[in-house]
Order: sequence, then structure tokens, then C-alpha cells
Amino acid sequence: MEEFEGRVAVITGGASGLGLAMAQRFADAGMNIVIGDIEAEPLAMAEAAISAKGVKVLPLRTDVAKAEGVEALAESAYRHFGAVHVLCNNAGVGGSPGAMWELSLEDWRWVIDVDLWSVINGVRSFVPRMIAGGQEAHVVNTASVAGLVTGAVGGPYTVAKFGVVALSEQLYFELGRGRHNVGVSVLCPGFVNTNIYDSGRNRQSEYGQPEVTPTAEGEQRRAMLQAMRNTMMQPAEIGELVFQAVRTRNLYIVPTGSEALESAVRTRLENVVERRNPELNLPIV
Repeated sequence: MEEFEGRVAVITGGASGLGLAMAQRFADAGMNIVIGDIEAEPLAMAEAAISAKGVKVLPLRTDVAKAEGVEALAESAYRHFGAVHVLCNNAGVGGSPGAMWELSLEDWRWVIDVDLWSVINGVRSFVPRMIAGGQEAHVVNTASVAGLVTGAVGGPYTVAKFGVVALSEQLYFELGRGRHNVGVSVLCPGFVNTNIYDSGRNRQSEYGQPEVTPTAEGEQRRAMLQAMRNTMMQPAEIGELVFQAVRTRNLYIVPTGSEALESAVRTRLENVVERRNPELNLPIV
């Protein structure tokens, strides 16, 4: 996609973190912005910050885990602007600590609904409209390096992010074979300095509270992540990479910033090809 001025980008989870960085980068290119986010105060702050760039902004409280919420977001975006040219299915949560067999159904449903079903909901609500509009468009789905490498983070998150990677690749093939003018990218970052490490703050009431008691190992990992925040990639760096991928219609966005992470991705693929069992002890990547 070469033309951005005056076009429209929709970003879920766009009030903070990666989503806000994407919204700001697209706004810098002259795009009007629709932000869907579940947090009211950050949503208002994001609206003010992006409006200051001289573009139009439509902020909408959105629960992306609900199909009807994402459909309402699409209806509002198209009613307000008439078209959508970039969709970033970005909203996500980190999940609850604990072994996957110890987690409650609600723990599983919360992560799968927000991290995977939200992307499915976005594709179902926006892509048909994009195709019908006939203009060049692009979909960006936020996965994670946890969608490429197993064993490093929690089970539900890993399962959801692998699903987002597979969904994005399949969407790429289906849109391409149908000769639709809609590109696809899947974003697979490593650790980024965002609030996803405190995503329980947005856990919807219908999912209840986590039932697993935090372990010493889990608390140690949380402390390690907090200590790493200053050395993590910054959201603005990811926002630029996403913008460039949309511009060049690149499918894979894997901003690792870590030799250990690069090695982990390569080793996993080699394990599959060689039918080789993985090592059990992975470095934190």
C-alpha cells in the first residue's frame, strides 16, 4: 500500500501499548484513525493525543471477545468514514499463571476469546466489507513469538497465538487465490515494554477471577519481566515495523531484537523437520 493520506485505519487495543504506537504511526502518515479499546480513560487520552496530529479520530469502547462488539465497531467505522483500508486486530491479554491443566475453563476462555476469537471476529466483520469496497486494503493480526515457539510462556497464550499465525497465513492464501486486493501481515514480537504483563486489569467479569494460586516460580518470572522492561523493545519501534510491512505487503513481521529468540525460532523449525524432541529448558527470550 503506497497511499495513506486521508485513508482509514482501525486498531483494536489501540488506546495503549502496541496498538497506540500503530495508531500514532498511521496518523503520522495522514490516516484517520478508529480506536477500539475496552479501557475508557486510556481511550480518551489516546483520542486527544492522536487528534493533535491533525487527523480525525473515532474512539469506541469495544469488547473484542464478543462478535457483536467487533461487528458494532465495523458498522460504526464504515458509517463514520465510509471505508476502512487498514485493520489491526491487535487487542490481547497475557493470561493467568499456572500449568495448563490447573487453569480453569474461564482462564482458558478469557485468553482464547480475547487473543484468538477477537482476530476471527475482526476478519469476519471487516474483510467482507474491505473486499466489497474494492480498494486496496491490509489486515495486520498481532500474534507473538509465542506463536512460533512453544514452551516459553503460558499454555493458553501460546495456543491462541499459534492460532493467530495459522489464521493469518490461511487468510493470506485465501485472499491471494481469490485475487482480492487485501494484504495480510502477522506480527510476532518478543518482549515489548507494554502493559500486557498487567492484563488482568481488564479481565471481564464473566470470566471470574483466576483460581490458580501464584507460585514462587511464577512470581520470580514476573519480577524478571519487570526488571527487563527497560531493555525490551519499545512500542514505537514495532509501530514503524508494522507501517513498513503494510507499505510493502509483507506477511511476516518478526521483530526479535534477540539472538536467543532468533535461535529458538530456528531450532523449533529444525526440530519439526528432523522429528527431534525439543530441549525442555528454554532461555527466557
